[in-house]
This record gives sequence, structure tokens and C-alpha cells, in this order.
Amino acid sequence: MRVATTRGVAGWAPARRSLGEAGLTVPTRWVKFVIGLFLLPVCLVLTQTFFTAFARATVAQRLWAGEEFWFFALGALLWLIAFFGLPRPMLLYVFGHELTHAVWVWLMGGRVSRFRVGREGGHIVTTRTNFWIALAPYFFPLYSILAIAFYGIAGFFVNVQPYGRWLYAAIGVTVAFHFTFTAWMIPKSQTDLRDQGTFFSLTVIYLMNLLLLSAMLVLASPQITFASFASDLLTNIARFSQWVAARAHL
Repeated sequence: MRVATTRGVAGWAPARRSLGEAGLTVPTRWVKFVIGLFLLPVCLVLTQTFFTAFARATVAQRLWAGEEFWFFALGALLWLIAFFGLPRPMLLYVFGHELTHAVWVWLMGGRVSRFRVGREGGHIVTTRTNFWIALAPYFFPLYSILAIAFYGIAGFFVNVQPYGRWLYAAIGVTVAFHFTFTAWMIPKSQTDLRDQGTFFSLTVIYLMNLLLLSAMLVLASPQITFASFASDLLTNIARFSQWVAARAHL
């Protein structure tokens, strides 16, 4: 049995990989560190693509003028005021953190036999763990997903279209909840990150959150499609590859 907590995945030793018949072993954390290095260019190119698309959407395509943008921004602003000006709802965060672990355990085919939360932390007891399960709370905005799911389910019973603006406000609140708590908790020596390798974990968390923001940008802007965003991404990849090749020949 393995235990996942709000401070990480505990109760199991990091695996080691064997290479060759001579019995040479390499800690998995070293392998993940190398993977993290290879992910850095991906993060760089995706960051460039996202901010280019965001600038185009806000300046040239006036994304900021839409009602949806303002309700989203209002929700995010209200949460920021609450986060910095009021007692932080730790129990709500810990519950969402542990539930996200549990959801990803179920998605990976595992079972959860114990679920415990409290203001000081929590944990789940599960039959499976990996880096996706360990890091999921830092890139998977569970409460935003629940808000969208609730809105979609309610649509089968009532006309929810007049309340669409409030969905954007709810997403603004919950996305801001996700990012503020993630940024606040990461420096607190989380075992989730240490057990998977801090550098690798931070790289994955950054990349997955940037993918989330990119998807939100595409969905919010009528002028940007997934196809056009992917085309810009491929163009930036090609330019980055040319830049690397040019430096390699110096």
C-alpha cells in the first residue's frame, strides 16, 4: 500500500533502474532530472507561443472587450482579495488536493482505501502512485472542472444560457484559487515535489499549467483556434531549432 499526502507521496522508496547485465543502477530521480532538462526548450517555445497569441488576442482582437473576459477577471480579482485579505480556506484546499490525488489514482486504475483531510494536512491510502498522481494537484484545477461539470449537467434540466457569465466568474475564482494556492504551497518543501525530483516536478508543473492557460485562451478567443495555435507552436519550434543549429556551428 502507498500513501499520498498533501505534502507528497510517502511510505515508498524511490525506484532505481538497472542498466545492463553488470548491475549498474541509476536512480530514477537522475533520469527525471535529464527529462526535465529536455522539457526546458518545450517550456520556452510554448511560453513564447502563448504570450504571442495572448498579445494578439488582447490587442488586435480585443479579447478584453468581451463580457466573458470581464466576468472571469472579476472572479479572479475577488479571489485575490480574499486570498490576501482574509483567512485562507485551508480545509477547502486540502480537500481538493487529496481529492485530486484520488481522482488521478482512479484514472490510473488504482484504488483508494482511505481518504483523510484536516486543516493541518491530509492523506490517501492507495494501491498505485506515479508522478502524474503525485503532481496532479499542482496542475489540475479540480474546482474549475467541477464548476464546468455542474453547469453542463444543469443544462440538461434548465436553461443555463442566461447564467453563462456567472460560469466565467466561477472559473475566474476557481482558476485563481488553483494558481494562488499552487504558488503558495510549492515553496513549502512539498514532499510531492521532492519525491519526484524537485527540478523535474517544477518543469512538469509549469508545462502543464501553461498548457491549461493555452487551452483557456483558445476557448475564450473566437479568433484563435487550436489549429492556429498549433501552427504558431510549430513555427516557433522550427525557429528555435534553427537557432540551436546555428549556435552549434559556431
